[in-house]
Amino acid sequence: MHLLLIEDDPTMQTTLQRTLRRRGMEVTPITDGGAALPAWRKLAPDVVVLDLSLPTMDGLEIIAQARSEGLAAPTLILTARGTVGDRILGLNSGADDYLAKPFDLDELEARIRALVRRAQPLVAEPAAPAVAPPGMALRYDKASESFYWRGKLFELTPREVAFLRVLSQPMGQAVTKERLFSAVFAGETDVQLEAVEVVAYRLRKKLAPTNMQLMTLRGLGYLLKPGAADGA
Repeated sequence: MHLLLIEDDPTMQTTLQRTLRRRGMEVTPITDGGAALPAWRKLAPDVVVLDLSLPTMDGLEIIAQARSEGLAAPTLILTARGTVGDRILGLNSGADDYLAKPFDLDELEARIRALVRRAQPLVAEPAAPAVAPPGMALRYDKASESFYWRGKLFELTPREVAFLRVLSQPMGQAVTKERLFSAVFAGETDVQLEAVEVVAYRLRKKLAPTNMQLMTLRGLGYLLKPGAADGA
């Protein structure tokens, strides 16, 4: 699950990144309202968590503009504006849910997952098929947030799962090292960008028995593509 977090409070942002990442979500943080819509358009997240009081562009303006452009990702407003009038205004602007600060992290996670479940029939990304697509031995199961190969659980660390998920949805597109770093090491402050190369090296070795190739594209990032034959 790819979550776009639009929150300008550094303490809140760090806490949410760390917590949601540990619970299996890929989190892309945005701190300025003016950068929210470009990131939303580019990343096409599964869900958006949006603060209202933001620099440059207010959260209500962001959600209203997003809906007018057809950006349909389910959106949860997260804010200190907790009056009934504020909640109604946010929902009328196009938000799907509303959670006032302070809040419980377990409740936030439950609401996020509920929004994504309700939106699944409406979004372009289908549920993981029972059989892997032609040319791809690996299948990602959204419910368990795990990869399977030939019907069996493919043993990966949480970082490797995050790395592979970004590369495989959609497969065949180059992904920058910076975006992979954000997905794999979100909320970790003591890790350098080069750590992405270590995860890629270990993942490439694990992919050897499958038909998938993890390619390094110098200056562009990484690319996942099917090999010549299943099991090659």
